[in-house]
Amino acid sequence: MGILLTRATVLTGKQNDKVLTNGAVAIDNDKIIDVGDSDILESKYQNFDKHVLTNRLIIPGLINNHTHTVLNVLRGAIENAGSADRVYGYMVPISFVMTDEDRKALAAVGCLEAIKSGTTTLVDPLRFVNSYAETMANTGLRLYLAESAADAVTTEIRTSGYRYDKSWGDAFLERTLQLIDNHHATKNNRVQCMVAAHATDICSPWLLRELNDIAHSKGLRRTIHLAQSSQEVTQVKSMAEGKTPVEYLLENDWLGRDVLAAHCSYCTTSDIGLLSETATSMAHCPASSARRGYHGLANMPGLVDLGVNVTLGTDNMSEDMFEAMRVGLILNRGMREDTGVPTPKDIFNWATINPAYSLEREDLGNIDKNMKADISIVRLDRAHLSPIIDTLSSLVHYGQASDVESVIVDGEWVMKEGKVLTMDEEEVITQAQNATIRAWSALKKQWGDIIIPEEFDQFLS
Repeated sequence: MGILLTRATVLTGKQNDKVLTNGAVAIDNDKIIDVGDSDILESKYQNFDKHVLTNRLIIPGLINNHTHTVLNVLRGAIENAGSADRVYGYMVPISFVMTDEDRKALAAVGCLEAIKSGTTTLVDPLRFVNSYAETMANTGLRLYLAESAADAVTTEIRTSGYRYDKSWGDAFLERTLQLIDNHHATKNNRVQCMVAAHATDICSPWLLRELNDIAHSKGLRRTIHLAQSSQEVTQVKSMAEGKTPVEYLLENDWLGRDVLAAHCSYCTTSDIGLLSETATSMAHCPASSARRGYHGLANMPGLVDLGVNVTLGTDNMSEDMFEAMRVGLILNRGMREDTGVPTPKDIFNWATINPAYSLEREDLGNIDKNMKADISIVRLDRAHLSPIIDTLSSLVHYGQASDVESVIVDGEWVMKEGKVLTMDEEEVITQAQNATIRAWSALKKQWGDIIIPEEFDQFLS
């Protein structure tokens, strides 16, 4: 039996968007088959399972175009550390000492937060992804997963600097192929795999070629962290005859329509021109970057004005795309010193249509006939959203993750009237806390010089 969502406000998300104030959406299997006036659709689809959504807003499911769910293990502990300390002092070491069970538990709580925040698609590259991919897939989310490969021995960088080791890279390549073989195009194609080079400073030309061979032979898209720190820029300059990270990727055939580059914080004007010319998409993570200070933000006006396809992500320690939209609006207006640019519509596009374009998914990102039924339902009867004058403006400026009431992915209810149907919320939260204690205990044991937050240290073995 199909699903009819009716008597709601519908924000279709299309470029020439219009708000349907007495709107309805009809869903059959995994597709939207009709959108329009409630009276008309109720008459046409009388046998569908009808859900009356008074004071509710139907929006396209949000697409988080760059995140690392497992790194929730560091939430609240490292946001105040320096950039190099954060990545090579915490993120890399803890991702290697975690057990598979720890990774599953942290990925699960990340997916839980994503669902409760109205997100329907995650792009999630990290390490040892095959060990927890099934856990993520079983949450019902649409996923793009990748093993972030490197052949610089990343666990040594914080103490000894850069050393490239083919055997280290081979292990990543093996895990990349294992992930693809086990999970690509599974769950009714709801789970897809990508090929990921972790970052330009830790991927040699050899590794970039090997990853390209995999991507081309398997027909997969590619993703990479790009120009995310001054340390990365300096290392690439020393290893690539003075080139910038973007120039290094161009030289090694790692820019293009199929590439999604995260951050781009240290791109030059010339670099931005290359991203635009090659149709490379960019994942902007404003909330995460802002926690690093103003210097962590890319030249967003330059990227937008030169036509780079900008998308939104949360990066790490959060899966809240409402925060990403709101912070993104505020910070980008601040950078332009313009109270009107970007518009709420621009920001909403960065979380819906633009990431769908970056993934070459014409069936995602808006609500229309023949689109995938990836939908979030938001409560409008909230004090912070009242009164409603401009629905989209209020949603982007003042909407909160907690306003999300229901989520549908691929035509299936993942959360319904506040209850997540694919997970035991209490159990997931408990297991995530236990896994975090185990992971930090292992981190403390293996790398005794790493600073542990005092409040948390008492729980560690």
